Amino acid sequence: MLPDAHKELGALISLDGSLITAVLSMFWADYRDGAKKAKAHCGFDINHGIPAQVHLTDGNGAERPFVDQILTEGQTGVMDRGYQSHELFDLLQEQGKHFVCRIKSKTTRTIVKQHQTDEGSYIFYDALVLLGTPGQNQTQESVRVVGYEISGTKYYVATDRHDLTADQIATIYKLRWSIESFFKWWKEHLKVYHLIARSEYGLMVQILGGLITYLLMAIYCHEEFNEKVSIRRIRQLRTKILNELFNGQDNPEPIEDNNFKEQKIKSRDAKT
Repeated sequence: MLPDAHKELGALISLDGSLITAVLSMFWADYRDGAKKAKAHCGFDINHGIPAQVHLTDGNGAERPFVDQILTEGQTGVMDRGYQSHELFDLLQEQGKHFVCRIKSKTTRTIVKQHQTDEGSYIFYDALVLLGTPGQNQTQESVRVVGYEISGTKYYVATDRHDLTADQIATIYKLRWSIESFFKWWKEHLKVYHLIARSEYGLMVQILGGLITYLLMAIYCHEEFNEKVSIRRIRQLRTKILNELFNGQDNPEPIEDNNFKEQKIKSRDAKT
């Protein structure tokens, strides 16, 4: 129903956690003294631009254990440095699950095989390595590490994807930011974090309600406009629904979204 945006890169799932500010009466949502927070652990389907899975814990809930639960065989988890775990990398390879994970630049790397990189390319490193200190936390299985530089910042990315070029590996990690954009949109426009429920079960129901809403909007925007979800299209839909509800009643002029009116006024004032 939704297009597969990056089919050549395989099934990509970006993983991250997002804190939800709770109230003090939510005793289960531990975070720190004087503050209560819950955490949503989300897997975001990059290719289709929609959330795939979500798990809920208290604010101190560790994120790494959910990688194995969110990913299925054949999928590639795209993760930031907080997910770096050499034990996890071994486990995922054993299970036939893939990963593209940024690692700390100072991580010990024992080179097994060095791959050539083009001179002058933003890709400056590509090698098969064992990560970590021998006898302490070193990976049992070798992993591929790709290093590249963007705007003066160097990135080192570990992966088990040997079927792709170094440039494609870098591209996959850049796509990780789609989950950050989703969380921002989710918070600002769906008001999911305006808490109604107080129990862990009730909050999960509220979060799932927000995810379902987002999925329906993604389908609508694609089928009607061949576009990704945007607040502009959602406001148009809301106005259309309101006008249909009032159709046939004593309503001399169509309803116009107040947000559009405010935007038009600001735009007109800016021009004058």
